[in-house]
Parts: sequence; C-alpha cells; structure tokens
Amino acid sequence: MRISAIAPPIRRAISAKSSSYYGIFADPFSLFCLNFHSNDTLFSPNFKRDLSCESEVDDAIFLFRKMVRMRPQPPIFEFTKQLKVIVNLKQYSVALKLFDEMRELGAPVNEYTMNILINCCCLLKRVDIGFAIFGVFFKHGYEPDVTTFTALLKGLFLNGKVAEAEKLFKQLLSLRLCEPNDFTIVTVINGLCKNGHVLAAHDLLCLLEKTIYKPNVMGYSAVINGLCKTEMVDNALELKSRMIDKGISPDVVTYNSMIQGLCDFGRWKEVKDLLNEMVNQKICLTVVTFNILVDSFCKEGNVKEAEDVFEIMTRQNIYPNIVTYNALIDGYCLQGKMDRAKEVFDSITGNGLKPCIVTYNSLINGYCKNGKVDEAWRLFLEVSSKGLEHTTVTYSIMIHGLLSEGRNADGWKLYKDMEARQVHPNLYTCNILLEGLCKTHQIAEAFSFLRVMEDNGLSPNIITYGILINGLCKDGKLEDAKKLLNELPSKGLKPDNHIYAIIIGSLCEEGFVDEAKDFLIKMERSGCAPDSMTYNIIIQGLLKKKEFDKAIPYLEEMHKKGFLADASTSSMLINHLQGSKKNDVLLEMMKKVVPKM
Repeated sequence: MRISAIAPPIRRAISAKSSSYYGIFADPFSLFCLNFHSNDTLFSPNFKRDLSCESEVDDAIFLFRKMVRMRPQPPIFEFTKQLKVIVNLKQYSVALKLFDEMRELGAPVNEYTMNILINCCCLLKRVDIGFAIFGVFFKHGYEPDVTTFTALLKGLFLNGKVAEAEKLFKQLLSLRLCEPNDFTIVTVINGLCKNGHVLAAHDLLCLLEKTIYKPNVMGYSAVINGLCKTEMVDNALELKSRMIDKGISPDVVTYNSMIQGLCDFGRWKEVKDLLNEMVNQKICLTVVTFNILVDSFCKEGNVKEAEDVFEIMTRQNIYPNIVTYNALIDGYCLQGKMDRAKEVFDSITGNGLKPCIVTYNSLINGYCKNGKVDEAWRLFLEVSSKGLEHTTVTYSIMIHGLLSEGRNADGWKLYKDMEARQVHPNLYTCNILLEGLCKTHQIAEAFSFLRVMEDNGLSPNIITYGILINGLCKDGKLEDAKKLLNELPSKGLKPDNHIYAIIIGSLCEEGFVDEAKDFLIKMERSGCAPDSMTYNIIIQGLLKKKEFDKAIPYLEEMHKKGFLADASTSSMLINHLQGSKKNDVLLEMMKKVVPKM
C-alpha cells in the first residue's frame, strides 16, 4: 500500500496538538472517551438524536450493549452489523458513542469497524477526525480499502474541500492505492457537481470513459443533473445521447433531471417527447416525475394542468406525497386562491399524510402575500401544537407579513422571540427587518442594525445595500446614498441595475436629470448594462422637464435594445402628443416603443 501519498492530511490531523482532539491519540484504541467532556457537540455525552426513530434506536442500543457484556463475546461481524443498523438510522453520534463503550469493554474491532467510524465522522462533516481515525488504525496494521477512501472523499466534498478531494482521487488512480468502484466514481462526480464544479465533473466523466473505470448510469445521471441545475440543458441532452451511443441506458433518475431542466425553461414539447420516450423504453414514471410536472405547472400559474397531472397520478396508483401537496398549495397561493389552498391543506391528513413545516410555510406565506396576516398568524401558532418546529424560513415569512401590514412592533417582537428560541436569523430575515426600518424612515436605526448583523457574522450582500441606498434616497439623503454606492467596490460588491436605477430615479425626481444621464454613462462603463426600467426612469425625468427632444435619443436606444415604454412613460408621451404641435419624429418613436393595446 503506497499510503505515503495521502500522508500529509493524516499527519496534519495527528499533529494538531492545539486541537481539542489531540487527547484521542494518548490511547489509540480509546478514540473518543477523552472528548466526551469537551465542548464539541460531535462527541458530547448529551448528544442529540432524531426522536422520529427513537424506538428503533433504543432497540439497537439495547441489543448492542447486551452483546458487549456477553461472555464469550459474539464475533466481530455481529457488532459491526448493529453499528450499521444505527448508522442506517442516521444516528452517527450514537454510533460513535457506542464504539467507545465497545472499546472500553474490550470488544474486537477490524477494518469494517474503521470504515463505519470514518463514515460517521465524514457524515458529521468532521473529515479531519475521519483522517485521524484512519491514521490510528493504519498504524496498528489495519489496511484501508475502497470503502475507506470513498468515505474520506465524501467527507472532503461535504466539507467543501474540493481541491483536496480531487487530489486524493487522482492519487488513488495514479498510485493504485485501491481500485475505485462505481460508488467511488459517483461520489466524486456528485461531489464536484454539488460544489458547483459541474464542468470539472463533465471533464472527469469524459476522462474516465477512456480508462478501465467506465462510468455507469449513476455517473452520467449525476453530471446530467448538474448540467440541468446550472441551466445547461442542451449539454445534458447531448450527454444523454452520448451515453445511449455507449450502450448505457438512461434510467428514471436521468429522465427526471432532464424533465426538471426543460420544465424550468418552459420547453414543454421536449418534456412531452421525453415522457413518451420513457413510456416507449418501459421506464415507469415515479412520484418524483409527477411532482416535477405538478410543481412546474403551478409555478407557471397553470394550476388546472397541475390538477390534471394529479388526477393521472392517482389513476395510475402512484400516490401523491407531501411534496405533491406542497406544490399544489404553492400554486393556489400564487393565484390568490387561498380557500382552495386551505382545502388542499386540510385534505392531507385524510390521505394518510401529515403536513410538514414546509407545508405550513407555504400556506403562511400565501396568507401573508394575500394580505391575510391574521390567518397566517393563526397557522404560525398552530405549528408547535402539531409537533413541528418553526424554522428560520417560518419566522422570516411571518415577520415579513407583519411588517408589510405596518405591524412593526409585532414584527420586531417576533424577531426577539426567534432569537430567544435560538432559531438563527439569516441574511434574508435581516434584510426584511432592515427594509422595514428604511420604509418607516428609521435610517439611523437601520445602520445600527447593519452593524448588529455584521457582529453576528452575517455578511451584507448587494440586496442589503440596495435597501439602505433606497432608504437614504427616500429620506432625502441623496448625497449619502451616492457615497454608499461609491463604497460598494471596496466591500467586494458590484452595483447592479436595481441600485443604479434607484439613484438615477432619485436624481430625476430632484430635477438633476443631467447628473442622472452621467450616472447612466457611469453605469455602462462599469459593465452594468441599463435595463428597461433604467431607460424609462431617464425618459420620464426628461419628459417632466419638457425636454422632449433630449428624450428622443433615449427612446431610440431603448427601441434598439428591444425595450418597451412602461405605463407611466407611455401615458406621458400620449399626453404630450395630444396637447402640443405635431412632432413626427416623436410620433414615429412612440409607435415603436409604446406597447400596442
């Protein structure tokens, strides 16, 4: 075993004397006992576990502890079998604690035990501890295998250490540390895609096609899914054709990814073609396939089509799940049909399912968006009684609903409650509160809250500064707004169309149209192309000053870029034409940019 290739990460883990885990190497086989009194939740004696499977976990723990105390002890495979049961229940911290008990009572270990421990650490996003365990076992003569390296690769990707994962995988191939299997290859491809390196995953797939490690359908499906999620649907369709040419048949997972990608772009004819292709290939549509269609129709506002798909599902004995119901509720909420959304919500329990927190979030959001904040609040209070916990999303939706109705005190009270319950606000939550302060002209308080956000480890984004700049402009502090705009590059942020439009609009409202035109030039030079809204704002500013001739070049430019006059611009142009002498040039431009009724 040419293990020296991955020695550096192991050495880093073992030699990290400043780490709270250094104590585990005092007795190499008592890996975790010294850490049960540390502050690290991974090895805390008061570890949390998922109560939804409490009975199964308790049974597994009881049997495991009974085995450990048996004399003679059962063979090692019986212990690993029980550890696997607990891992399959996703109780990784429990498995680690039981291993410690196992070692204290002298139960045997082997390579399989090592792999289970490493996998648990990696799934808990502690790949550093995974490498440390690997090092300890290796020093005691235990040989790693493909399962070991696959777990470590997965851990590196879960921790976002893409470069290290790529390096390790290349070393597995070049130094023949082990023979990668299909699962290893899929782990690497999936890891690259989920970390945003889709093209790298595609290149790796092409490279592996030329080696003895041929990717299987899961490898191709992972890349196709990544391409679809990054809006490269045509590339995904090409890859599907290539895999068929190589004798690899797409499965339902492959088709679902492509259907989702095509639905996102409204390419319904091609969706239909793929569905027909699945039927011809005798690939059964699953609940996931139907959910994609229901959700996509709902997002496009075609709830009737979504209902038809729902009916087809039930006729084919494919039972809708909670995701299906959530999509339908979202669809009705988007159309303002709150009574129908509530009917769907109430029907869930009658179909053997329970609403989840996402279901509640959807309906609460629908009520808030449709101005029914009291109904939203009633549902918000109901969540706890149903054994569910409010999430950051739930609080954010409700706070936004309260602030939108002018119930600012209630919104801030809910924010305080959120913090007290240790539900951590995210940037979206804070931007909602910031906007509420700006809308009520509490600019000083808004900047104070900005500092609180930063102190809490949140990095303001371009939306945050857009809210502040808009607030300054609405409060008549145009110079301060321009100053903040100029500071954005030093904060690593690039002003977008929305922010430029705010400044340009404020300049026009104050009568500084020439300065607004200068900002338009500055905007273009910075690489931010003016959009329809920006042109409409400038043109309206010129029309208000009755500088019609100066407006014509902007109308021409707007037409060249395919933009149309909005309702306000159109109304101002028509009013001018009706109350003044005939202006043929302006009339011709109006014909081009004013939308036809």
